[in-house]
Amino acid sequence: MNLVLKTAVTAIALTAAALTSASAETRITYKSAKVGSSYYQMGVELAEAMKAGTNGEVIVTLEESQGSVQNVMDVRARGGDFVFTTPPALVGLAQGGKAMFEGKGSPAFDEIRALFPIPSLTMHFVMSQDSGATDLMGLEGKTILLGKGSFGATEGAKYLDLFGLTDKVTIADAELSNAVAALKNGQIDGFVTAGSWPAPNVIEAAASTPVTVLSMTDEQVAETKRTRLTIPAGTYAGQDSDIITTSLPVVAFTTTKMDDNTAYALTKTFWEEKARLSQSSPWWNGVDPSMLSTIGGKIHPGAVRYYEEAGIDLSDAQK
Repeated sequence: MNLVLKTAVTAIALTAAALTSASAETRITYKSAKVGSSYYQMGVELAEAMKAGTNGEVIVTLEESQGSVQNVMDVRARGGDFVFTTPPALVGLAQGGKAMFEGKGSPAFDEIRALFPIPSLTMHFVMSQDSGATDLMGLEGKTILLGKGSFGATEGAKYLDLFGLTDKVTIADAELSNAVAALKNGQIDGFVTAGSWPAPNVIEAAASTPVTVLSMTDEQVAETKRTRLTIPAGTYAGQDSDIITTSLPVVAFTTTKMDDNTAYALTKTFWEEKARLSQSSPWWNGVDPSMLSTIGGKIHPGAVRYYEEAGIDLSDAQK
């Protein structure tokens, strides 16, 4: 074989190898939350886990989001490479054309399918020990920071109203980002925040001043109509017992446009990498297969295949 022919054969071989490599690589767009939020950081961690767990065969690119409603609305114009996060309840509202989706319905919403749960939005009522508050009713007469515009602020205000405390507490006019400093300086008695646990701002507060994270009774949890969640003892400094609180489940979703093999690979890799994710970021410890029960709609057939292989029970309605 002469030199020219050898060079041509080599070039063809390299091109074929490159094409094979490119075709084996799956690219996914993952849309979750605003840059700087804990949920955006989870997206970063998931992207790294997917790349590591598939030896680079799945590449996840993060896309900033303005919120869960926008994530759901985006499915109308997205393809099979789109994964987004939102509470399952919002998917139900979208599919029913209710609440914020009234008049904005789309057949695309009916094609939304779940993959796997991620850390839940977890309510924290954080009080200084000096306040003397040890339960929700102990908020009476106290100054509380709720923040503005967040799920935690809205949910916190709802609970104050639900338990007859709205006119019995003083709401601080400040941003949640100032909560830890205000608590430490005695400007407020406590603050309300919602996020994955352990929550970074609660860790910071507990490390800087003695605090009590309030626990709810089972009856109070039931009144909120939210999901009951236990934050294990020892999660925060000075926390000697479990904290019973409420949560809003959050799930990674895609649509039927995603092929079964890709959905299977994403779901399988997530659960196989979860132990390593938990070692680097404790908030992944709060995710387990029991959280699949919070998904009221359908799970993607590719993900169903993984759960059946893993012996994880699903309801008939989810399949």
